[in-house]
Amino acid sequence: MKKIAVFASGAGSNAAKIIERLTHNPSPGGEGSNIDPKIEVALVVCNKPGAGVLKIAAENNIPALLLDKEKFFRGDGYLQELKDRGIDFIVLAGFLWKIPSVLIKAYPKKIINIHPALLPHYGGKGMYGQFVHEAIIKNKEKESGITIHYVDDLYDHGDIIFQAHCPVLNDDTAETLSSRIQQLEHQFFPIVIEQVIREENK
Repeated sequence: MKKIAVFASGAGSNAAKIIERLTHNPSPGGEGSNIDPKIEVALVVCNKPGAGVLKIAAENNIPALLLDKEKFFRGDGYLQELKDRGIDFIVLAGFLWKIPSVLIKAYPKKIINIHPALLPHYGGKGMYGQFVHEAIIKNKEKESGITIHYVDDLYDHGDIIFQAHCPVLNDDTAETLSSRIQQLEHQFFPIVIEQVIREENK
């Protein structure tokens, strides 16, 4: 059994898709199904009380951990709590805090993030959510997409695992581009997580 913790700060739409694929496994044996049923979303971690992702965790009977900022950044990063729950991988699904070094060292090449642009462009501190889409439109880019990557000590810097592309249309707003990007996230993020963990098990 490989157990993952999903870290999220907001509504949790990506977390919901990950849980749907890895925990509920709706089409075992079918095309695109979870071919390794021994992957479990064992914990949802959140830094915002009242965030939608906490409701998703409750609806799916998944334990949730609410972070205290002081302990996260100046303590042990909740490493002991993760170890006590047997967490093997960490997935960042819209988590806005920087991951402390203590967790990166404890989980080398086992922390995965998704970014709503084609890294190395439009990444770094402050580049998240609508800020990314607004910058892309302002600069009249013709293409955007998603990047799934490992996490290191720098913002949006770790080795790239997967990218998917989409066009930026002439009449796009940050909202319309965000919607298109989110479709890519929901389509590919759960699959790539599954593939990374499966490769790790070989």
